[in-house]
Amino acid sequence: MGGEKRIGVCNLCEAICGLELTIEGREVVAVRGNRADPLSRGHVCPKGVAIADVYADPDRLRRPVRRVGEGADARWEEIGWDEAYDLVADNVARVVNEHGDDALGVYLGNPNAHSLGSMTHGTAMFKSFRTRNRYSATSVDQLPHQLVAHLMFGHQLFLPIPDIDRTSWFLVVGGNPMASNGSLMTVPDFPQRVRDLKARGGRMVVLDPRRTETAKVADEHHFVRPGTDAWVLLAMLHVLTTETTPTTASYVDGVDTVVDLVAEFTPERAEAMSGLPATEVRRLAHELAAADAGVVYSRIGVSAGPWGTVCQWAVNCLNVLSGNLDRPGGAMFTTPAIDAVGTGLIGRGHHDAWRSRVRDLPETAGELPVAALREEIETPGEGQVRALLTVAGNPVLSTPDGARLDAALRGLDFMAAVDIYVNETTRHADVILPPTTVLERDHYDLVFHLLAVRDTARFTPAVFDKEPDQRHDWEIFREITLRTTARLERKAPLKKRLVQRARLTATPTFLVGQLLRRGSSGVTLKKLRARPAGIDLGPLRGGQLPDRLPSRGKRLDLAPALVVEDVARLAAVPAPTGDDLLLIGRRHQRDCNSWMHNSERLTKGRPRHHLLMNPTDLAARSIADGGLVRVTSRVGSVEVEVAASDDLMPGVVSLPHGYGHAGDGVLMARSREVPGVSVNDLTDPELLDVSGNAALNGVPVVVTAC
Repeated sequence: MGGEKRIGVCNLCEAICGLELTIEGREVVAVRGNRADPLSRGHVCPKGVAIADVYADPDRLRRPVRRVGEGADARWEEIGWDEAYDLVADNVARVVNEHGDDALGVYLGNPNAHSLGSMTHGTAMFKSFRTRNRYSATSVDQLPHQLVAHLMFGHQLFLPIPDIDRTSWFLVVGGNPMASNGSLMTVPDFPQRVRDLKARGGRMVVLDPRRTETAKVADEHHFVRPGTDAWVLLAMLHVLTTETTPTTASYVDGVDTVVDLVAEFTPERAEAMSGLPATEVRRLAHELAAADAGVVYSRIGVSAGPWGTVCQWAVNCLNVLSGNLDRPGGAMFTTPAIDAVGTGLIGRGHHDAWRSRVRDLPETAGELPVAALREEIETPGEGQVRALLTVAGNPVLSTPDGARLDAALRGLDFMAAVDIYVNETTRHADVILPPTTVLERDHYDLVFHLLAVRDTARFTPAVFDKEPDQRHDWEIFREITLRTTARLERKAPLKKRLVQRARLTATPTFLVGQLLRRGSSGVTLKKLRARPAGIDLGPLRGGQLPDRLPSRGKRLDLAPALVVEDVARLAAVPAPTGDDLLLIGRRHQRDCNSWMHNSERLTKGRPRHHLLMNPTDLAARSIADGGLVRVTSRVGSVEVEVAASDDLMPGVVSLPHGYGHAGDGVLMARSREVPGVSVNDLTDPELLDVSGNAALNGVPVVVTAC
């Protein structure tokens, strides 16, 4: 195929795959994986190919729009950038000056972690707002992982990564990397890596209430009742500490406390709670202890559950006490060219520094649980959220009880969004400011190199120059920050404002160059420009602890007080007796949370929106396969087609995450053609993990034929 070849990058998921693009003028005519990329090695999934669809989408906003009119009469009109900036600054400052700092709420969606400009300048913007009403997608995703890392290791993003390329025994609990390409484990080309694992005699075991895409390629899969993974993991710890000799490194504290904590969590109790036979629990624990190199990994099926923090703590304890932390083939730590942890670029995190106004929920790392956002908007009084700024997010579809949040947004005094689409959330905004996409801006992954299964570095210059009337996200963040702070009656000290202005004026690319110079890898921006496919820094390195521990005493705390208290609470939970169906979510490789449904190449083919249900559960309720059913939880009810599936554990039903696009005339045209309902019209904002993470999995529901 003719045309100019350019190196690109996919920023749609954590795999950060390198791309080779074929360009004709300002059009992408072909996308393939870049075989020279040292991390993704030529792999690309359907989302990567669809990166061109985002760039070319005619429904994507390219200039600011202001909402005119209300309800069914609302329409959007384009306005200039200065008018848009001033509209945001005037109204945010007005609300803060009249009602106080906490009257402003901010919400960050998942794509912020995938944007260089958001990481360098978006964080500065949000720090300039002194509000405590900060929310993000973190508390419907990985908050337990970050909290446990903060409590055990001393930093919220000092996360152990499975060394999948060298392990011999890989236990996946509530994760589906075949669909996600890895999550909190940047692992492009997972299918090939699993084949390599098996070729060297290794094994992969999956615990999940659904026979996922990952479970289908595993050596073995076991059903586990949603929300009960904690009993299984604690029982494995019980076996590890009573039937084997656990490994205890000199820098590890709290081993005796762990032994005492898990004394009552026997495999038999785990069986009663989870449905996983006690013999299997024991066997898995012994296999982990005996493996040459083993690792336990858990993900969103566990972290978005009622005991996510306990589960992730137990996973870390299993890896530590089996001797698999910080060694090849086990749970290891990356050594990225830009060490956002070691340099302090990303803060250590904290917990319970303040609490939410209405429900008294603790913050974590400066954010309140997003499950509290709706009530903070609706409840009058000092600190009520009256203005909201969202960036690349759609909490109406992606957070608990979305229908009530949707209604609450209508009552705001003012709302602004930085987003490329009008969606179920941004349709309530008074103004939307759209940034460029990844093909129009420079890119370096500050976060996902921290989480990768191999140390690499890659800088990707913009494939296309932005149009004169477009703005990068960092430029939008700069202008909102400077114009808003200039209008606030209570200003920060002059020195702080000058430092802020200097930081916001520097480009993200310049800052990347400076950060690389601070590292010890020898990688420079000049070297990365000369090698656009990326530089290979080698496999993950063992033997880094305790020297690299971020904790101030270079100690690893196996028994944080918060977790000890939560395990005691867990111990009092009785075995399940009811016959409720339990709802879980699911994801597909062709979906990207609540967006990417504008791409016809991703949405074509067999529908993926159905409620999946075990045939025995259908028969027990006299429901026909393919029929229309009503699914009801404590907070809501939806109607959707049902599909029989042996992949579901009996007693479990599944709806996909990110569906339910509204069809009210203000959304993207093709999105309205995607069928389905929002699973988060059923999830319950009162079901929370101790971290504040929403329990999106294991929600009790009733299913009836319509």
